[in-house]
Amino acid sequence: MVEAFVRLQCPECPKNWEEAPTDLPNHRENFSCPSCHATRRLAEFMRTERDLDAVKQFE
Repeated sequence: MVEAFVRLQCPECPKNWEEAPTDLPNHRENFSCPSCHATRRLAEFMRTERDLDAVKQFE
Protein backbone atom coordinates (compact mmCIF):
# COMPACT_ATOMS: atom_id res chain seq x y z
CA MET A 1 0.00 0.00 0.00
CA VAL A 2 1.35 3.42 -0.99
CA GLU A 3 1.03 6.13 1.61
CA ALA A 4 -0.36 9.48 0.43
CA PHE A 5 1.21 12.77 1.42
CA VAL A 6 0.60 16.45 0.77
CA ARG A 7 3.15 19.20 0.51
CA LEU A 8 2.75 22.19 2.80
CA GLN A 9 4.39 25.59 2.72
CA CYS A 10 4.06 28.25 5.39
CA PRO A 11 2.73 31.53 3.97
CA GLU A 12 4.81 33.51 6.49
CA CYS A 13 8.17 31.72 6.73
CA PRO A 14 10.30 29.54 4.43
CA LYS A 15 9.19 26.26 6.06
CA ASN A 16 8.25 23.48 3.58
CA TRP A 17 7.27 19.98 4.70
CA GLU A 18 5.09 16.95 3.96
CA GLU A 19 2.23 15.42 5.98
CA ALA A 20 -0.15 12.52 5.54
CA PRO A 21 -3.59 13.95 4.70
CA THR A 22 -5.16 11.71 7.34
CA ASP A 23 -3.07 13.49 10.00
CA LEU A 24 -4.40 16.93 9.10
CA PRO A 25 -7.60 18.74 10.14
CA ASN A 26 -10.34 19.84 7.75
CA HIS A 27 -9.01 22.27 5.12
CA ARG A 28 -11.22 25.05 6.56
CA GLU A 29 -9.93 24.67 10.13
CA ASN A 30 -7.08 26.65 11.64
CA PHE A 31 -3.61 25.16 11.40
CA SER A 32 -0.29 26.42 12.79
CA CYS A 33 3.16 26.29 11.24
CA PRO A 34 5.47 24.09 13.32
CA SER A 35 8.34 26.59 12.84
CA CYS A 36 6.96 30.12 13.22
CA HIS A 37 3.52 29.21 14.67
CA ALA A 38 1.66 31.36 12.13
CA THR A 39 -1.99 30.32 12.24
CA ARG A 40 -4.25 30.32 9.19
CA ARG A 41 -6.76 28.01 7.53
CA LEU A 42 -5.10 24.74 6.50
CA ALA A 43 -5.96 25.43 2.85
CA GLU A 44 -3.57 28.40 2.90
CA PHE A 45 -0.66 26.05 3.68
CA MET A 46 -1.20 23.84 0.61
CA ARG A 47 1.53 24.22 -2.02
CA THR A 48 -0.74 23.31 -4.95
CA GLU A 49 -4.39 22.72 -5.79
CA ARG A 50 -3.54 19.03 -6.12
CA ASP A 51 -2.38 18.96 -2.49
CA LEU A 52 -5.62 20.67 -1.43
CA ASP A 53 -7.67 18.15 -3.43
CA ALA A 54 -5.85 15.29 -1.71
CA VAL A 55 -6.70 16.70 1.74
CA LYS A 56 -10.35 17.13 0.74
CA GLN A 57 -10.49 13.48 -0.36
CA PHE A 58 -9.60 12.30 3.14
CA GLU A 59 -12.00 14.56 5.05
